[in-house]
Amino acid sequence: MTHLSPGPAAGWSPLARSFHWLVAMLLLAQIPLAWYMVDQPLGPAKLGNYALHKSLGMLVFALTAVRLAWRLTHPAPPLPPGTPGWQRGAARLTQGLLYFLMFAMPLTGWLNSSAANFPVSVFGLFALPNLIEADPVRQQGFEDSHRVQSYLLFAVLTAHLAGALYHQYVKRDGVLAGMLGFGGVHR
Repeated sequence: MTHLSPGPAAGWSPLARSFHWLVAMLLLAQIPLAWYMVDQPLGPAKLGNYALHKSLGMLVFALTAVRLAWRLTHPAPPLPPGTPGWQRGAARLTQGLLYFLMFAMPLTGWLNSSAANFPVSVFGLFALPNLIEADPVRQQGFEDSHRVQSYLLFAVLTAHLAGALYHQYVKRDGVLAGMLGFGGVHR
């Protein structure tokens, strides 16, 4: 059993944890799917993977919107007392970048598809309207932007994971336990 420093960090509510882990699982599915599908030969399998990627992206977008609305009315639990200011700033920056990218990436993907005149179908249930007219030059710009955002997302997720592991195994302050549901007061 891991020893925590005095007074474990406050925990997140079950709903906040559910949002976090559901979006995390979706992102962890999206990254390898994206890397795999771009190298596939053109055919039904590639088109199916693109359709799945777009559907999952729109699901991430919708869940992030609901999650942000929840977060605005239910603030994050405080970091443990004594957390240095630079770590607090790094946590805010990382979380802000994650929210930004969880909105920006689905939007640039949707804009990319719109500019390429490819529909965005959400799990075959309904198709989203094109946001812009077909335009190969703009399409290339949106594709490039989406790719750069994917690299940034991977870097920010890596930093987020490193921070969680730092709190768990170096600081032993209960921050990760709070997101796993083992923390103190729930918000």
